[in-house]
Amino acid sequence: MKQIASLPMSIKLPLLAAAMMILAGTLASQVVLRSLARVQDARIQELAQMHVEGLTVALGSHVLRKDVWEVYDTLDRASKGAEGRRMILTAVADERGRVLAATDPRRVPIDSDIADLVRNAVALDHLSIDDTAPVLNLLAPLVYQGRMVGQIATELDVSDLQAERRQALVFLILGNALIVSLLALAGFVVLRRMLRPVTTLAYQMTETPGEPHPIPVSQIPRGDGETARLARTYNAMVTAVAAKAETERRLAERERFVALGRLSSSLAHEINNPLGGLLNATDTIRNYPDRPEVVRKAADLLDRGLRHLRDVTRATLDQNRLDRQDLPLTREDFEDLKLLIQPEVSRMGLTLDWSVDMPAPTAHGLCAVPVRQIVLNLLLNACTAAGTAGRVGLAVLPVDRELVLQITNTGPEMSQAARERLLADGPVPQGGGVGLRLLRDLARQLNGRIDLARVEGVTCITVALPFATEAGDAAE
Repeated sequence: MKQIASLPMSIKLPLLAAAMMILAGTLASQVVLRSLARVQDARIQELAQMHVEGLTVALGSHVLRKDVWEVYDTLDRASKGAEGRRMILTAVADERGRVLAATDPRRVPIDSDIADLVRNAVALDHLSIDDTAPVLNLLAPLVYQGRMVGQIATELDVSDLQAERRQALVFLILGNALIVSLLALAGFVVLRRMLRPVTTLAYQMTETPGEPHPIPVSQIPRGDGETARLARTYNAMVTAVAAKAETERRLAERERFVALGRLSSSLAHEINNPLGGLLNATDTIRNYPDRPEVVRKAADLLDRGLRHLRDVTRATLDQNRLDRQDLPLTREDFEDLKLLIQPEVSRMGLTLDWSVDMPAPTAHGLCAVPVRQIVLNLLLNACTAAGTAGRVGLAVLPVDRELVLQITNTGPEMSQAARERLLADGPVPQGGGVGLRLLRDLARQLNGRIDLARVEGVTCITVALPFATEAGDAAE
């Protein structure tokens, strides 16, 4: 039963149709066989009645006189008639049940008890052919001039009628098998053709890799049937999903450019600040080349400024390089993030709380790129939420085989729309970008979870990322 339930609908429905056809053929065969049985019973009853009535007319007076020779002669002549070939044996008894004559005297002697012959006999009205006995026993009264003067016992051979019934059964079985097979094959082909859009739809939804693809127009049935409407509805849904995905992709690109613009603005200030000192150092070296101690101090200033610019540039490049996708997360990645966020912190006069307790890369196995993206975006959002002279913090620590990231800010409570973008899986609500939803998607790709809490005026976003080995075991 489970194997049948697991079959596709395109197989189950034709099988069901074939089963219904077999059931219909079986019922039709039963009706035909019963009709044939009624006709045969009526024929044998009519023949037996004619035989009994004929013998009654011919033997009435002889039985009344108990003229054995006339009775035997009449029975002998009747057995040679057309109906005699079916009457295997006929015996006539008087009113006491003593046999006067029989067509086979050796089997039924004269003056024997006719009850020995008619143990299984039935009356004329109950005469019926069954599939077991080829001979029927009939017992009928012999009525002459209004009174019963004797009894007539007859054995009828019905083997030919049984053979006719068996032959009809064979023909019905073969005919039904042929017709049901042809109808089942035709029904299978028709149903498979009718269900082809459903099969195609199931394949498109379950077996097609990547994004869903619409059903080709050539495979959609013509007209306005249910399957055609279903296929067109699915194509419309695929188109809507593709349009939604494209819109989200564009929003993500816009969000990325917005974050990049904010970061670039801060980095421009960070780079511009040491440039003035570096230019002063070069002027000092140019104006005082003959004073080694002045040149040395200016050179030291140049070295520190250039190293700072190098670190800022490297951190910016590492944040956007695609070839870092598989590199493990290290403590240096968080140092880069601190360097990148510092200009924004300085520009807005924020206080930055920074605490990073990183295990060795081999202990957690997390990739650097998605984690850096999550932390940087949350830190930028925290700076914006904290406002001027606010407080922003990052705490990184391992807890129970998870790397826990906590980003805090002292700004106002997060709006309901922002909460839904960060914590819910439904459609992105109107009135904001998709940056927070992208962060949630990144965390889910790492099998992580995001929690939001508000305690004593401080908003805390916690991102818990399971170590890569733990996530792999859970996925298996």
